[in-house]
Amino acid sequence: MSLLRAKIQDVFNEPACEKNRGKDAKARKEGCSKPLTPGAAAGGCAFDGAKIVLQPITDVAHLIHAPLACEGNSWDNRGAASSGPTLWRTSFTTDLTELDVVMGQGERKLFKAIREIKEAYGPPAIFVYPTCVTALIGDDIEAVCKRAAEKFGLPVVPVNAPGFVGSKNLGNKLAGEALLEHVIGTVEPDDAGPYDINILGEFNLSGEFWLVKPLLDRLGIRVRACIPGDARYFDIACAHRARAAMMVCSTALINLARKMEQRWDIPFFEGSFYGITDTSEALRQISQLLVKKGADPEILGRTEALIAEEEAIAWKKLAAYRPRLEGKRVLLNTGGVKSWSVVHALMEIGIEIVGTSVKKSTVEDKERIKQILKDDNHIFEQMAARELYAMLSECKADIMLSGGRTQFIALKAKTPWLDINQERQHPYAGYDGMVELVRQIDLAIHNPIWRQVREPAPWDCQPAVREELPSTKSETATLHVVQEFAGTTADDFGE
Repeated sequence: MSLLRAKIQDVFNEPACEKNRGKDAKARKEGCSKPLTPGAAAGGCAFDGAKIVLQPITDVAHLIHAPLACEGNSWDNRGAASSGPTLWRTSFTTDLTELDVVMGQGERKLFKAIREIKEAYGPPAIFVYPTCVTALIGDDIEAVCKRAAEKFGLPVVPVNAPGFVGSKNLGNKLAGEALLEHVIGTVEPDDAGPYDINILGEFNLSGEFWLVKPLLDRLGIRVRACIPGDARYFDIACAHRARAAMMVCSTALINLARKMEQRWDIPFFEGSFYGITDTSEALRQISQLLVKKGADPEILGRTEALIAEEEAIAWKKLAAYRPRLEGKRVLLNTGGVKSWSVVHALMEIGIEIVGTSVKKSTVEDKERIKQILKDDNHIFEQMAARELYAMLSECKADIMLSGGRTQFIALKAKTPWLDINQERQHPYAGYDGMVELVRQIDLAIHNPIWRQVREPAPWDCQPAVREELPSTKSETATLHVVQEFAGTTADDFGE
């Protein structure tokens, strides 16, 4: 636990974090997140954050050393996609019971589970995650993993991020520390070249990185490792031989990017593949970093030619949507890199941003938003559900883009909603992804169902009641007939 405590303090003292640099020494040691109470719901714990970062490594076996519920609650919580191996989709857990805890059988059961996975699946590596229970009872995960690696001849990586140590974001960074300590730099590639790059903090949600990789392939740029989206263990182990890196989500893996630059002289920048302008700028910066590291300067010209070609195609496709969406108002309730990159992307086609959240956004993210919107009134740290509902029900926005947890607020307010977070079904990165995002917004806003659900319910519409007497001849004649036969019976008519 003392080693884990030292790692946490190191993460809290991250010098590459602009917000952290502005604190005094005492405030820096307290970290960026409030400590969690074991067993309390806090929107994701450190274990959950570590699992999010590492599980998209698709050919690795991910073993949870904990009671069954820890794995059951954390499995498959991201829409990451794989182009090959499916082992990461298999759930492995030691399934500790109360008897195992009382009798001290945890370490033995973990070693046995590692052996069974190795024999049954033969993965290139096994990642082992302790949780609150196994960390509190003192199971020595590092010792078991080290012994298993020697015995079975494959890397067994301890990921020390039990849930009670902090938030999901802290778990992201502890996962990066595990890669630095046990994986990156352990294999020397025989094909390193001047156009190799790393992409950090890209999760390949709904396969969206596959919309960007062909652009890099056309420029002759090889992605040595995409961490973690659609990654392979061998690629990450060789990631230290890349020439440059792009950081997509700095809140998750800024420590990994900074330490790789420090250890292996891999310069990095923070960019985004959301939106036409940001995608083009990201390609430019990648090429410029490679040239600074020794690549042929001719790549700069080829990059500009590719950008001009792809932008022309994308803008031509978007022209059909501009008349239908220009002036539409969007409320963006997300965070991180999407808090500014998606804002910029939507404003490019004339959509108005009435608000964007900056939860989980860095200081740099917030500064970018201010430069884009030029108005602090549209920026909010966190909006309560009641306030979101009031804003939508008063028709201050035509659509809300957010994650799944707030979709029912929009639906209750009878407002179109589109998933922009990890559960989404459509890729939105790159030039083609921007076109797809605009197409989905257009489909959501102009879906005829919204006009129907906003109409008053039938039981709320009372029909008008006529109180005047009949006035037409037919109605008068009918009235006389009724009066004439009033009081008669069937016997009066005979057979």
